Amino acid sequence: MMKLAFSIFSLMAFVVVLGCSPKATAQATQTPTTPTPFVTWDKKKLDLGPVKKGEKRTLFFELTNTSGGDIQIEIVDACECTKVDFPRGVIAPGSKGRFDVTFDSSEKEAAETIGINVVFKQNDASGNPRIEVVEYSFDIIK
Repeated sequence: MMKLAFSIFSLMAFVVVLGCSPKATAQATQTPTTPTPFVTWDKKKLDLGPVKKGEKRTLFFELTNTSGGDIQIEIVDACECTKVDFPRGVIAPGSKGRFDVTFDSSEKEAAETIGINVVFKQNDASGNPRIEVVEYSFDIIK
């Protein structure tokens, strides 16, 4: 009986030692990796500063496909004051796409931030649409 108790105690001690081994501890303390973004932007927001009412300004945003696969833009949506020329074909992994934007301040009376919604044909892992937003802001001077 004493021999059986000693064997059980030895087995339990062995399991405890295994659970506290440096390898197990090292794995538990490793920081999780963050997923690679679908796309990266040269800038997500741009401040145009003072804009004279009625003035047109041009600007651009550039994205890089970091998804690892081909991507394509389905829709670009913005305010009526904003015209956007965007890449209409496939953007290969590592390639860039440029969004040329023209802002017409004719109908603006005050400072504002304008969002440009970029909707991709590819969904995320949960099946939701991938939507990226870039913005520009301005102050109106009369």
